[in-house]
Amino acid sequence: MRILALELSSARGSLALVNSGKDEFFREWPNDRKNSGPFFEYLAEVQKQFGKPDTIIVGLGPGSYAGTRIAISAAIGLQGASRAQLIGFPSICAIECDTPEYCVIGDARRQTFFFASIRNNDLIDGPNLMTEAELREKLDKLDRKMSIFATEKLPQFERAELNYPSAKLLAKLATDRKRQFVQPPLEPMYLREPHITIPKK
Repeated sequence: MRILALELSSARGSLALVNSGKDEFFREWPNDRKNSGPFFEYLAEVQKQFGKPDTIIVGLGPGSYAGTRIAISAAIGLQGASRAQLIGFPSICAIECDTPEYCVIGDARRQTFFFASIRNNDLIDGPNLMTEAELREKLDKLDRKMSIFATEKLPQFERAELNYPSAKLLAKLATDRKRQFVQPPLEPMYLREPHITIPKK
């Protein structure tokens, strides 16, 4: 079974293909939100080398809306052409960690942050929105041995380590049939309702 994984939710994009449990293809690159060129170059490369995938898994964030939407749109197009199974999974559950449990925090803009807990690569709590003070209090109560990751620099939270989701791990997770995946139609993980400004009459 060929599993293609696409991950564009953070500042490090990645693409991977696992074939019958074996890593066959992996690329990662600085993911500039304004330039998705490398992503499509690697996508063309993996298609040329390995043909149509059997399953496509996409990281759903939370993170860059633009990057996540690009990955989802590309996956939908590929699924239409290949008839592959299409699934989604939270990107933050695909961060490499030496321990089975870790936390992820992130800037949710508008002076808020999110907090999420992951165990065995499954989301067990969150993402929950908090103020900076609320998040600081939350982190202070965590065990000092707990890993706390962020996909962007957050210097105000000293314990947060920079770490990124990996398409390679997403692909491996997709081989676990007991895991609960998001089924189409796929959407990015929104931390809040979209903010829409209606012009005055």
